[in-house]
Amino acid sequence: MRLWTYFVGTTAGLFGLAAAFLATTHTAIAQTLPIIGRPVDKLMGFQPSATELATDIHWLDHFILVIITVITIFVTGLLIYVAIRYNAKRNPKPSTFTHNSPLEVAWTVVPIIILFVIGAFSLPILFKQQEIPVADITIKATGNQWYWSYEYVGEDVAFDSFLVDGSTDVAALGDNQPMSAPQVLDDVAVMKLEALGYSREDFLLATDTAVVVPIGKTIVVQLTGADVIHSWTVPAFGVKQDAVPGRLAQLWFAAEKEGIFFGQCSEICGKSHAYMPITVKVVNQETYDAWLKQAKSGVVQLSADMLQMPTVVASN
Repeated sequence: MRLWTYFVGTTAGLFGLAAAFLATTHTAIAQTLPIIGRPVDKLMGFQPSATELATDIHWLDHFILVIITVITIFVTGLLIYVAIRYNAKRNPKPSTFTHNSPLEVAWTVVPIIILFVIGAFSLPILFKQQEIPVADITIKATGNQWYWSYEYVGEDVAFDSFLVDGSTDVAALGDNQPMSAPQVLDDVAVMKLEALGYSREDFLLATDTAVVVPIGKTIVVQLTGADVIHSWTVPAFGVKQDAVPGRLAQLWFAAEKEGIFFGQCSEICGKSHAYMPITVKVVNQETYDAWLKQAKSGVVQLSADMLQMPTVVASN
């Protein structure tokens, strides 16, 4: 009887927590956006690029990898050749030459040429990242221990974004903050994830609110920190920028794919650094306009009805 009472009480508590969470989100969200930018276990390589910046970075990485591979093969082959050709058994009388001018010129000039070629291709890509274009939408992101705060500049829209976590016995933590406790994928976490349209595979990646942006628009993110240094990073966009207290840094991107993209604070910022994810949802312009109108009233969740809006393709 006691076991049955405990089971009923625990189950009721879980459903109560889920109901309370759904009440705060206003509605369960049927997720129709594909999850594109996310880490994959045992994946080799980058996440699929979703911006021109990321595409450029991927190309540059592959380009430099080819150069590195050629140099590595050449040097390895040269070492093997020298070890065999000039070993003591084959050369009982050692050579007495002191220098070789053509060789010395070659190993000075060739590395300079290689570095020049790498710089000629990498610097334009670096400048493209650092030169901030005119923004269609400006978002201010503030890093806190351990969540992000967002403000759509000029739109009267602001909200905080927390990790979708599981149940936490706050009383057992003492003076520690709940977000500093180890996160466990329990029934509460699964209910919260499903209520927001995610799955259990998105645990530690998904947030309760998300940055929503329209596809194809230039987004400028202004970054600062409220306490310590954080870093706003979304790999699929090819962006990473430190958020330093007392300073305002900027990054930009223009998403080329609709979908959900996960990121992470990538600057160690304390004991819950690992629990500070980023979620960006890229939608069509009509969906974004509807979401922005709703967000101004205080409801920042992207509803299922909005995600069903058709994409209007402009023609020349």
